[in-house]
Amino acid sequence: MRFLISDTFTDSLSRLSGDEQKAAKTTAFDLQMNAAGVGMSFHKLDKAKDKNFWSVRVSADLRLIVHKTPESLLLCYVDHHDKAYDRKARRKLETHPKTAAAQST
Repeated sequence: MRFLISDTFTDSLSRLSGDEQKAAKTTAFDLQMNAAGVGMSFHKLDKAKDKNFWSVRVSADLRLIVHKTPESLLLCYVDHHDKAYDRKARRKLETHPKTAAAQST
């Protein structure tokens, strides 16, 4: 499984406090080491436009939003619970028709 990190993830990570960043990075590293997520708390985002978006628990309040397919795991966003869920629930990951780059719409 390919492990990918989006610019939106690194941007959202930079807005967290130092301790929150450390916790998110630890969770991201754990996912990279074991993409199957054994011991991870995955939650499917049922109201998302794109059914491949999942939430991963970082802490009691922080959530890491990932786009999970059989081929890849893309870190998309990290934030406090409600903000993380609200942001990704209204997005969809698509491939740009000319560049083939992933883009969130």
